[in-house]
Amino acid sequence: MRSAQTQTATQEKVKPQVKVSPHGTQSKALEKASKDYEAVIGIETHVQLNTLTKAFCSCPYNYGSPPNTSVCPICMGLPGALPVLNLKVIESAVKVGLALNCKLSLNSKFDRKQYFYPDLPKGYQISQFDVPIATSGYIDLDLPLEFGGGHGSLALQGFTWRGCWEAASFRRWKLLQESTFLFVLTINIVLLLISYKRVNYILVDLNRAGVPLLEIVSEPDMRNGIEAAEYAAELQRLVRYLGVSNGNMQEGSLRCDVNVSVRPIGQLQFGTKVEIKNLNSFSSVSRAIDYEISRQVLLHSEGQDKEIVQETRLWEEGAQKTVTMRKKEGLADYRYFPEPDLPGVFLTTDYVDGIRNSLPELPETKRRRYEKMGLSMQDVLFLANDMNVAEFFDTTITKGADVKLATNWIMGDIAAYMKNEKLTINEIKLTPQELAELIASIKDGTISGKIGKEILFELLAKGGSVKGLIEAKDLVQIVDPVEIEKWVEKVLSENPKQLEQYRGGKTKLQGYFAGQVMKLSKGKANPGLLNKILLEKLNAKS
Repeated sequence: MRSAQTQTATQEKVKPQVKVSPHGTQSKALEKASKDYEAVIGIETHVQLNTLTKAFCSCPYNYGSPPNTSVCPICMGLPGALPVLNLKVIESAVKVGLALNCKLSLNSKFDRKQYFYPDLPKGYQISQFDVPIATSGYIDLDLPLEFGGGHGSLALQGFTWRGCWEAASFRRWKLLQESTFLFVLTINIVLLLISYKRVNYILVDLNRAGVPLLEIVSEPDMRNGIEAAEYAAELQRLVRYLGVSNGNMQEGSLRCDVNVSVRPIGQLQFGTKVEIKNLNSFSSVSRAIDYEISRQVLLHSEGQDKEIVQETRLWEEGAQKTVTMRKKEGLADYRYFPEPDLPGVFLTTDYVDGIRNSLPELPETKRRRYEKMGLSMQDVLFLANDMNVAEFFDTTITKGADVKLATNWIMGDIAAYMKNEKLTINEIKLTPQELAELIASIKDGTISGKIGKEILFELLAKGGSVKGLIEAKDLVQIVDPVEIEKWVEKVLSENPKQLEQYRGGKTKLQGYFAGQVMKLSKGKANPGLLNKILLEKLNAKS
């Protein structure tokens, strides 16, 4: 659990958001009752590893592959087919364990967890039970400024790995529905019962059977949807920085199952836990939690807390509410026992230290480094959110660019261009070297900021070099005071009415005159020198 000091600070800054909207007196009752209860939230996050092959066989897995094109007797659970552990899974698990500040188990083992899903042909998962690979970790995160900001630390029970895919709900099973002769598939797709009656039937896609997952389990350490969503987002950043998973929620590479309970403030005992599945975005995580908190608080306030039962509920995005899926299984239902077909996993300290020394700079460390560079929290959160953006920024700085100017360009015009063109920073034509060169050219007065923007968009779309574009288009900034003075005098002589108005007190017209001079110079007049000469002429006694 977090320290009381950290927990209190977070609660003061971030108030739980009640999303449910009962009408009339019920809404007022809920608002009043919510002040008397607190939520207890824990998250099970399933991270699919991006290994070349599955956990226990040599089958590859590629998202979107045609059904049942990446299967073998081991995936299909055929009799006599024995699993062989993928060593890359161990390496990835150790990386994540170290990055999450966990205590690693040098000796761990696998267990069988009995489970039924249509795409789990063996009827059990190969998982870990009483001796997981890692325990007792924590993760540091920063809440966004719009939700109060500030640093926080959330504790982890630890995590295990699995060589299976656990469906989140019926909607996410890879099932293919057809209408033709009935084929009923049972006993691991061995027995085919054929009926000549034309009815619907279902085929099962086993491509994901055996795909390696890490199940990361938090302590019940969160108190509202915002904290939970930020925790999940930080895990996504972490696995992407480590390179162990793409973390794409839409592909099922990262899934969050949320456990929510409510209790009166001051009570130490937890309330009845409800699990929520079918959460396919971080905003869904936040909204589903806040709805479920409201639902449970309302039942408590109406004396119907017995209606809160341990169950699995689904989040319905369209209706913006949770609905019952099934009653939750208990520990006894899983019937854990040691996996007889796999040996234990034994790690050496040299192996662990080798992986520790290979870890990249992680999001939390990067954010603190950016803060020390003098960047605001808004800048820090933006730059460190995407490791490719952070790498682009870091490389630009190493090429000599000013830190704040580089930040402004990346967060401003470059980010807007990527959004409009639906591109990632790795897909734009601009390089960090050229961005640094562009910033330097503006800073030393070679070109103006306006011309710099024109060059920037050409570099983003077509590439090239800053020096090459400046020379080819004759864009070098003019700093000759005599030439600029001629342009100023020409503009003033052509606009006597505006000049009279300026000298009569409408000083905002200075911008108008400056714009006319810049237009006359085709944007090449040095802005600082231009404004100095312009003010002298405007304020001169006629």
